[in-house]
Amino acid sequence: MPASPADLAVLGAGPAGLAAAAAASRAGANVVVIDGNSRVGGQYWRHRDGDTGRGHHHWSVLTGLRAAVPEFLGGHQVWHVERIGDGFAVHTSGGEVRCRALIVATGAYDRQLPFPGWTLPGVFTAGGAQALLKGHGVTAGRRIVVAGTGPFLLPVAAGLADAGAHVVGVFEAGSPRGFVRHPGALLANPGKLGEGAGYLRTLMRHRIPYRTRTTVAAAHGTESVSSATVATLDADWRVLRRREVECDAIAVGYGFTPQLEIPLQLGCATRLDADGSLVARADDQQRATVPGVYLAGEVCGVGGAPLSLVEGELAGLHAAWTTIGAAPDNARVGRLLRRRRANRAFAAALHDAHPVRPGWLTWLDGQTQLCRCEEVTVDRVRESIVDLGATDTRAVKLLARPGMGLCQGRVCGYATSCFVADACGRQPTEQDLLGVAARPIAQPVTLGELARD
Repeated sequence: MPASPADLAVLGAGPAGLAAAAAASRAGANVVVIDGNSRVGGQYWRHRDGDTGRGHHHWSVLTGLRAAVPEFLGGHQVWHVERIGDGFAVHTSGGEVRCRALIVATGAYDRQLPFPGWTLPGVFTAGGAQALLKGHGVTAGRRIVVAGTGPFLLPVAAGLADAGAHVVGVFEAGSPRGFVRHPGALLANPGKLGEGAGYLRTLMRHRIPYRTRTTVAAAHGTESVSSATVATLDADWRVLRRREVECDAIAVGYGFTPQLEIPLQLGCATRLDADGSLVARADDQQRATVPGVYLAGEVCGVGGAPLSLVEGELAGLHAAWTTIGAAPDNARVGRLLRRRRANRAFAAALHDAHPVRPGWLTWLDGQTQLCRCEEVTVDRVRESIVDLGATDTRAVKLLARPGMGLCQGRVCGYATSCFVADACGRQPTEQDLLGVAARPIAQPVTLGELARD
């Protein structure tokens, strides 16, 4: 632990956090990076000991940033942050860290949509399947179905196939043709096109079918997954046709949910992003609405690693200049802002091309669990609305207990908000998502740790 307060504490060691720490350190600030994982890199650069970077994108960027990070506290779960005087106290599983300013780069996690059978062993999030592969060299199964929406399905399937798994197919609920509406964003990011083409070549080499307007609408099995119902969908994601395929694992992802526990603990303002996610508000200097707090990466809106790197560098520079009084480099900032605009335009195009359509609600039956931690079914949630008069997510949470289990709504929060809003005849609102996003304890912590703190 730092003996005295750091100028800056960076929460998260993914692309945004590392870029922020490197930029702030080079500007002269005393920086400490805190992350729950023992290695830097986040989900994007998750790796094992001795990893040479084979199969990773932009590995040289990671090695450069890793060398520039002055102090890294790995294996430190941040469970609470509070303002202390003119600075902040960061409470972690390894003790308290004091800092003058804070950069929050906590990233995002897989957004899930429930379906009958999704709680069976063998059903993984797409990110979970990739984490197993990157972090441990283990494939989620031998015969795997990859489904959901968004370009993240491609690297997951390609990585599993290259590792020796038989990928039955990639089933995309939407259609990438939506990118045609955004030619400018695509032309401004040619690297993304090349990356996607590389994944598609891998799928072709392994003869993996890629199907649009299809997804997994149910999983089947007794003790674990043995098959999946693959459904053909209409434009609103209502099921047109069904067929069953054999598999022993399913990797599913419908985009990402930003991790906002720390910004919400500090009182930072939020908004709804284009993909329906709740995100924290940040200005052109990556400042949150709370003085001394800066935001970078997916907490500001899901946009991928290149955008996270740019936002991290902007946050690190502005936080350092403000905290230690160094002279700003306006030319450098101007270049970063132009890159951020281009990357944000690509992210907007991605969200427009891969929206979550409301027809997914029709996949559910009354016994489908919306909340797997508390085993709360669709019928139980509907009862809280129809019979008990709940009209928002927070009321449903109090009456039926979705989001009250171990994950505290991280897995079920988005889906529950969508279900409640639809049952009440409206779209999900910022308040709906806030009702399942705010957590006084950001990560599980033992009573012993609380007592020591």
